[in-house]
Amino acid sequence: MPAFLRMLYKVGFDALKHFAEDDGWAMASHVALSALLAVFPFLIFGTALASFLGADSFAETAVHLIFDTWPEAIAKPLSDQVVEVLTIPRGGLLTVSVLAAAYFASNGVEALRASLNRAYRVTETRPWYITRLVSFAYVIGAVIALAAISALLVVVPVALAFAEKWFPFLEDFLATVSNWRVYGTLAVLIFGLVAFHLGLPDGHRRFRDVIPGVLLTLVLWLAGALIFAYYLASFANYAATYAGLASIMVVLVFLYMIGAIFIIGAEFNAALLKFEVLSGKGGESVPSASQSDKSTDVG
Repeated sequence: MPAFLRMLYKVGFDALKHFAEDDGWAMASHVALSALLAVFPFLIFGTALASFLGADSFAETAVHLIFDTWPEAIAKPLSDQVVEVLTIPRGGLLTVSVLAAAYFASNGVEALRASLNRAYRVTETRPWYITRLVSFAYVIGAVIALAAISALLVVVPVALAFAEKWFPFLEDFLATVSNWRVYGTLAVLIFGLVAFHLGLPDGHRRFRDVIPGVLLTLVLWLAGALIFAYYLASFANYAATYAGLASIMVVLVFLYMIGAIFIIGAEFNAALLKFEVLSGKGGESVPSASQSDKSTDVG
């Protein structure tokens, strides 16, 4: 067997073995439920903050960027409910309900942090209030990023019309930018995954240490979404099993699959670091004390 394939086998086997031994499936359930519980609070808080910042089209942009990566059969029922919720008038930015929404949204980030700590085989050493502040920062950062994108989508059509008249050589570029549903969603997804892997778990990692797992996550996400959509269309009959809960069960199962894929991507990165593949040494390194302890952090 060629050396590359032998190393790839060792890395893949180690990643899947650690995933199974370190409660990867249970952590995927934790991520799935936390993500579902965080979607509505995040959009409620985001809409309030974006309105304060002057980005009135935040809700529409966020719904597209979040749900365009999901199969339509899964995304449509939930996105319809999200739009209905976001049309309900609310108070200002600092009302109790909006602040509570921000807290519940940060719980989803906390679930990702706990799962990444386990996947990267580190024990959380930061105080709880620091990790919670980091989670809040991710929520606010995501809102600001989506608000900036929504503002950009207002500017681009005006710039496109202006370019058609005065700068025809920029027309193709602006037309590409205006096709935001494909390029914008992919860019936000990649940026978000890299930010999660670099900033959420304890310890320090370089960009090159996390990008293999990010790319693996994207590939498995695409394959999983296509397979799950085909399964729903061809075999599954959730309505007969769960009646009125069918839609929510479909979303939970899909998020469970995505959570497992997300953790496996981090496990793959951890295995690459363990065998020092990216450093070019190709041998198994001795893990540090913080890496050898199994993390018991679940939230």
